[in-house]
Amino acid sequence: MRDRHHRTISVRPVARLSFGRRKNRVAYEMNGAESLIRSLVASGVDTCFTNPGTSEIHLVAALDHLPEIHCVLGLFEGVCTGAADGYARMLERPASTLLHLGPGFANGLANLHNASRAHVPIVNLIGQHATHHLHHDTPLTSDIEAIARPYSKWLRTAGSPSLVGADGAGAVAAARTAPGQIATLIVPADIAWSEGGEVATPLGVSKPPLPTTTAIDRAAAMLRSGLPTAILMDGNAVYGKGLEVAGRIAEATRARLLAPYPITRLQRGAGIPKVDRVQYVLEQGIEQFKEFRQLILVGAQAPVAYFAYPGKNSAFTSQECEIHRLANSGEDYTGALEALADSLSVRDSAPATEKMERPPLPSGEITLQGIAACVGALLPEQAIVVDESMTSGRGLMAATKGSPPHDWLGNTGGSIGIALPLAVGAAVACPHRKVLCLTADGSAMYTLQALWTMAREGLNVTTVVFANRDYAVLKREFSYLGIGTPGTRTLDMFEIGRPTLDWVHLAKGMGVPATRVSSLDEFGKALQAGLRGEGPTLIEVPL
Repeated sequence: MRDRHHRTISVRPVARLSFGRRKNRVAYEMNGAESLIRSLVASGVDTCFTNPGTSEIHLVAALDHLPEIHCVLGLFEGVCTGAADGYARMLERPASTLLHLGPGFANGLANLHNASRAHVPIVNLIGQHATHHLHHDTPLTSDIEAIARPYSKWLRTAGSPSLVGADGAGAVAAARTAPGQIATLIVPADIAWSEGGEVATPLGVSKPPLPTTTAIDRAAAMLRSGLPTAILMDGNAVYGKGLEVAGRIAEATRARLLAPYPITRLQRGAGIPKVDRVQYVLEQGIEQFKEFRQLILVGAQAPVAYFAYPGKNSAFTSQECEIHRLANSGEDYTGALEALADSLSVRDSAPATEKMERPPLPSGEITLQGIAACVGALLPEQAIVVDESMTSGRGLMAATKGSPPHDWLGNTGGSIGIALPLAVGAAVACPHRKVLCLTADGSAMYTLQALWTMAREGLNVTTVVFANRDYAVLKREFSYLGIGTPGTRTLDMFEIGRPTLDWVHLAKGMGVPATRVSSLDEFGKALQAGLRGEGPTLIEVPL
């Protein structure tokens, strides 16, 4: 047998030997843990992001003997769940997590919130105390199902070593159900260590349904009307075949293609159909949508502000704008666009694409525009950009639209601290592609342990930390509320200096080479070196 790196491997069963009455007869009794892991492998799971504990030891032992699964250790559960998200975004199939009881799982919930909003497939394996031990109510006992339920479309506690393999196969099938879901399987320790496990056959997954003919016909009529129309798309409509078809529709009808601000994955760059991202700021969003009299939704929600503001309407669209849902969440987005293209007789036409147009490499003092231009000038082909630089990175998408083809991943759920783990998962999923992680210092502090995982795995991640020493987005939000100037105590809750975070030392302490730059010239050289290297690097940009 060969593993994911094409090495020859041997597989040893985790089992107890029992000798029967007949001479030289040996029988293997598989335990629940091994049957579960083997069932995951059979269902196509080959990666596990893990931070295990005592109750998961037998699952760890099974993983040790089954090298078909690549185990990636995270020093914090939020790194594991965020990495599983990044992995799923790039490969469209689930990795698993392995987390310790309720408290360990709870540590990963913030990035599971983001993953649930991204509609990606993830299989969580959560250890539980042995069933006969639960009545002791020991310190780590908790209601794991209650903790997991809000972010698990499929949730089960294993009840038998003979069925836990089938539970695993069911979890994978549930996770792969369109548009992608989080499945959580809780595994009591005695279910894992007891014999009688059976490897389950993988379960089939139904294809997502096409929208109704009525929905397709209405969208076609809207596009034929000549009224200013936008098509707001999500999921696999904004990369691959779906985006290609959408580009043909847009070119033929003069519709404008848009992707949500909380973007899961967007394919963009030279040779790719142009897709604009919805604005974050309410007033900018209203300005962006004011020209449209029709909005067609493909797996996306109508655009609204993240937060409510006194005396302001949250909707970006005007009351005169007709909103039509071509494809609901979980329907076949690419199929819907293909059916729409057929109805318009434009399926074989050529889409308009972005032209190759890089900005010149700038020099001089550090500015946000200059940083964006450096990224646009140096971004390599097929790079994966992970972006959580909400304030400092506003100009990055404009500066990179004509760069070589690349993928752009964003924060889908608004819970900060996703960039570094997301980059880990994307790099594990696509080891031959360069990953550029753009993050702010405040959000990066939530999950900086991901740097250690990057170093241990030797991942091709170049991280840029915008060190503005602020929760700058909170200062901006404060100004929107019309309640005056923030006082000293308020600023003390928004500013994260005193002491100043030293990202060079933080990174080096976790095994990642790092540098601090003081000019655009230094930043350009550091970024170029990072993108040409083979392992992780970090660049701190003081602002």
